[in-house]
Amino acid sequence: MTRHRIQSEEVLVADGGVVRVTAADVVEVRSRGARSPRRRARLCLHPGSEETLHEMVICLVAGTYVQPHRHVGKSESFHLIEGELDVVLFQDNGSVQDVIRMGSYRSGRTFLYRLMEPCYHTVLVKSPFVVFHETTNGPFRATETEFAQWAPTEADPAVATYMQDIRLICDLIGVA
Repeated sequence: MTRHRIQSEEVLVADGGVVRVTAADVVEVRSRGARSPRRRARLCLHPGSEETLHEMVICLVAGTYVQPHRHVGKSESFHLIEGELDVVLFQDNGSVQDVIRMGSYRSGRTFLYRLMEPCYHTVLVKSPFVVFHETTNGPFRATETEFAQWAPTEADPAVATYMQDIRLICDLIGVA
C-alpha cells in the first residue's frame, strides 16, 4: 500500500517522491468513500495544493452529489478504473449540453475524457461506486471554482429532486 498521511476523513495524501498506487490503495479509498457522510474520498498523488499538477484517485459512491461547477483557466481529465459514471456538461443557462457515458476500459464505454474549456459540469454515479484517476492543473484555489447558481448547493434539500431530474434528462438524451 502507498505510504500516505491522513488530511481528513475524505482525503489521503501520498508521501514520497515516487508514488505507486496498488489495488490495496483503491480498496482503502473505496472504504473511506463508503464511510464518508459526503459519499466520497480521494488519494492525492501530489504532495500539496500548491503543486502545478494535481493527480488524484477518487471514489464516489452512488448518490454522491457534485454541484455543477466550472474551472476557468484549468483543464481536467478522468481515467476510469472501476464502475460507471456520466459526466454531464451544461450550457451556461443550466440546460444539458452533452452526456459522456464512462466506464472502465473493458466496458466499451468512454474510459478517458478531458475537458479543456470552462464548461459547467457534474457527474452522476451509475454503479454502486466509481473509482477514477483525475488530473488537473494547480495550484488549487477554492475561489477559482465557479459553482452554478442555477443548481442546488450540497446542503440544499432540493438535491435529490435535482439529481433525479438530471438523470431523467440524461436518459432521454440517450447519448452513447
